[in-house]
Amino acid sequence: MGTAHEGQVVVVTGAGRGIGRAIAERFAGAGAHVVVNDIDADVVAEVVDHILSAGGTAAGAVADVSDSAQVASIFDTALDAYGTVDVLVNNAGIVSPMLHFFEADEAWWRRIIDVNLTGHFLCSHRAARIMADKGAGVIINMSSGGATRAHRAFSAYDASKGGIEALTRAMALDLGPYGIRVFALVPGAIDTVGMSDEEAALRGENIPLGRPGYPDDMAGPALFLASDDARYMTGDVLKVDGGMLAQQRSATVDIMPPSDFPDLADLD
Repeated sequence: MGTAHEGQVVVVTGAGRGIGRAIAERFAGAGAHVVVNDIDADVVAEVVDHILSAGGTAAGAVADVSDSAQVASIFDTALDAYGTVDVLVNNAGIVSPMLHFFEADEAWWRRIIDVNLTGHFLCSHRAARIMADKGAGVIINMSSGGATRAHRAFSAYDASKGGIEALTRAMALDLGPYGIRVFALVPGAIDTVGMSDEEAALRGENIPLGRPGYPDDMAGPALFLASDDARYMTGDVLKVDGGMLAQQRSATVDIMPPSDFPDLADLD
């Protein structure tokens, strides 16, 4: 018996590592044809090879999502290989460099906004035109707790994620009549680098479920939203954070304490 995703064509941006890779591999394991995008050609090749060796189907697309011409190449790859696009997972994004507001400059601001927010727009715009022609499709954006709360020294990142949630709602309204459903996922403290036991315990202390998340924890919710089980949902922002944002107390998420803030005298 086939799965809900058998034969779907799924584009996952930023799929070379972490959350994006876990989602791409889960879709492939469910029978989807996956287009693996990342800016790093080596990790694209690694993920594609891993999917193929596990019996799945995948094609690689090396591209920077902040560049419209490169975005076009991602979807050209999907159309050439599989003829359509059913699902887009906008996972590509950057966090660093982490800078206090006084240390920030325009180039830093523009790069993070261009990749995180403009990248979501460019990929969604291209995918939606393909999906609208057949009257069906799902776009899943990747937000953050920083969209509704704030991290120290992450002003551009948090602004980009707030924009992504606003964009998700606006796209859901504009694209719903064309059969396209749009969502945002909100990861919590997801361990994408391999925390030590001590680091994981520290993060878990203030998370209701008692542990940080792992990339594969994001995959199930993504597959659900892309399935017919979610067919009467759109415009929703789904938290996958172990309950972190539901509480009054703060989780241990800040990396820059106030003691590391710049001295104004050093900025003159």
